[in-house]
Amino acid sequence: MLLPAVIIVLIYSYGPMFGIVIAFQKYVPVKGFFDSQWVGLKNFKYVFGLPDTLEVLWNTVFIASMKIVAGLTVPVLIALLLNEVSKTFIRRGVQTLIYLPHFLSWVILGGVLIDILSPSQGIFNAFLGWFGIKPIYFLGDNNWFPYVLVGSNEWKEFGFSTIVYLAALTGINPTLYEAAVVDGAGRLRQTWHITLPGMRPIIVLMATLSLGSILNAGFEQVFNLYSPQVYESGDIIDTYVYRMGLIAAQYGPATAIGLLKSVVSLFFISTAYFLAYRLANYRIF
Repeated sequence: MLLPAVIIVLIYSYGPMFGIVIAFQKYVPVKGFFDSQWVGLKNFKYVFGLPDTLEVLWNTVFIASMKIVAGLTVPVLIALLLNEVSKTFIRRGVQTLIYLPHFLSWVILGGVLIDILSPSQGIFNAFLGWFGIKPIYFLGDNNWFPYVLVGSNEWKEFGFSTIVYLAALTGINPTLYEAAVVDGAGRLRQTWHITLPGMRPIIVLMATLSLGSILNAGFEQVFNLYSPQVYESGDIIDTYVYRMGLIAAQYGPATAIGLLKSVVSLFFISTAYFLAYRLANYRIF
């Protein structure tokens, strides 16, 4: 039963790894892997000699870090708020509404955001105009663009992430709340002393596992929202590799920076699973 899955993984996951050799070659598609000139670490030196490389690395880490922090705090807060709603139909209705964006692609949501944040006809800028604030070009201003990425990503994903924390809430013993009421604890103290400690293991687990995505700032989202105007603050490793490899046809340098990202990501993923095992007793198998 496992054989078809193993074959698929070997073909589509391990087979393409042979292409890593391009990072050490002056690759020419016509010549292929075997006849292209071997240049060693020259592609890596070239990539790190480019003025944009460090900027792209910083953008990737900065945006991904903000997404990780928002991805931990917002779903926890929403789960706590939903847990306080006593009407079942209201809670389920809200859950359904906040889940929906997760199932939409960034192609669709990108178009929606462009319309909402338009400086001329966007709803958001029209709202700011009521308070006498001049229109802001959110998708064309380097000061705003990273935060637009983080906010829009959280709008899309926080509802689905809330499922994990709502499931954690169901595992808390209800007798603890009954005992707290007898002791005179209000809802806030119950949340602080019972709910949050009960959610702590899953919060720690999600926080440690998220370290593995520290270099994944979201190619599809950035690709659909950015423009040359915001390359300074919004260009990330994945979009940089896309432009360098597929647009500029610099296959060697693009593969080199992609390989570097993979190696660093492997380190963070390994560290994340080690911490998850030590802090939350999480094991892969």
